[in-house]
Amino acid sequence: MPIFVKTEIIKKEFISNIQLKKKFIDKHKLWIKDLKKAGVKIKSGFLVNEIKEPGAGGLLIIEVKTYKDALNIVKKDPMIKNKIVDWKLNEWIDISKE
Repeated sequence: MPIFVKTEIIKKEFISNIQLKKKFIDKHKLWIKDLKKAGVKIKSGFLVNEIKEPGAGGLLIIEVKTYKDALNIVKKDPMIKNKIVDWKLNEWIDISKE
């Protein structure tokens, strides 16, 4: 089954608003949990630099049949619905299967 990757960066106007970020990150975590309960193969996390400081953005990895399926799911992410992040969705093509 195809794998899709959503990359995201929190918009600058929200980076310093810790309370607002936490609110939407908590909603995002619940959304992920619900998707997993529904049987969706999905992982989500954030990126850190070499000294473990966050701020480099986040990744969501989802295994579904089509780009359209992935897009329909990703658009329901509370971080996206509330326009907290700039994001892109791409299919990942695994070339290491040989």
